[in-house]
Amino acid sequence: LVSLLLIGIAAWGIGFGLISSFRVVGVAIAVGIFLFLIALVGLIGAVKHHQVLLFFYMIILLLVFIVQFSVSCACLTLNKEQQSQLLEVGWNNTKSARTDIERNLNCCGFRVFDVNETCSSDCFKSRQCQPCAPIIEEYSGMVLRFVGGIGLFFSFTEILGVWLTYRYRNQKDPRANPSAFL
Repeated sequence: LVSLLLIGIAAWGIGFGLISSFRVVGVAIAVGIFLFLIALVGLIGAVKHHQVLLFFYMIILLLVFIVQFSVSCACLTLNKEQQSQLLEVGWNNTKSARTDIERNLNCCGFRVFDVNETCSSDCFKSRQCQPCAPIIEEYSGMVLRFVGGIGLFFSFTEILGVWLTYRYRNQKDPRANPSAFL
């Protein structure tokens, strides 16, 4: 479900022109496909009661839990100064994201509006643009808390999946010989 949601959001973002960076969309789609394949491995392992597939699913799900839990905790613990530094580094390192932000938020420049630089927003024609940093910083804290909370929720469902997989993997196969134990 999460994998299909990631793929759908990436397609929606590129379809409506909100995101023009192929890297962002490509990463979201790749992560969605990876999660879908891992879920498929777990499903096949559970239906067939295949020990190797269930073990592989359990280990990959544990690794995904560790990464997701770490990123969620990092999102929830960033203070305003760290958020500002992170946003400035992102602004300086990506030209396509900068263009998207300027166009969608109708602002130019990060901290100050410079009339000598080029800008893709509509306000640039009238030369009365606001800098983008205050607009972005207004929403960044809320977005980071939301993403961190959702990630934390799904990380705990993943650890539940690891535990259930471990329990199911060690059960006797009901299709096997009743006197045989795995």
